[in-house]
Amino acid sequence: MDDHTDAREEGVRARADLVTALVLVALGLAVIYLSWTMPRLEARRIHPSTIPGLVPLFLGVGLTLLGGLLAWRSSRIEAPGGWRDLVGVLRTREALRVGVLLALALVHTLVLVGLIPFWAAAMLFIFAFIMVFETWLNEGPADPVKSLVWALAIAVAGGGGIYLVFERIFLVRLP
Repeated sequence: MDDHTDAREEGVRARADLVTALVLVALGLAVIYLSWTMPRLEARRIHPSTIPGLVPLFLGVGLTLLGGLLAWRSSRIEAPGGWRDLVGVLRTREALRVGVLLALALVHTLVLVGLIPFWAAAMLFIFAFIMVFETWLNEGPADPVKSLVWALAIAVAGGGGIYLVFERIFLVRLP
């Protein structure tokens, strides 16, 4: 690789780090705020060092500080054309695959869990994941019937296994 390509890649990484840092700082600040507003339980004579929001508060502070350091570092790196090249990277097939995975995970977490039993949500997530990545986002052509059978078998085994291991063996109540 030549020096021009290395500089472009470093610029893209620097801008991606800056965006990631800003997201981490925002997430850290949200965790700090939510931790601070948790009930302190003084009425029950709970010692201040054992309040429910203490550990999340420390984690939020750490996340905010480390995100701030990453933002400071990445903003100091010269990256001519870094934003343009970053947008170009976000238009690739790999970025589409990551975006679809993120969307599936968010639907599973924010919509399905709590609406239906956890094992059923896990089954639907596993089935959708396999079908999407074996057919629509696969590198080569895939047989849809074979993928359907494969996805159904893995989803039933995965969801059933989750139920069996957590609910029956470890006696953990799932959401």
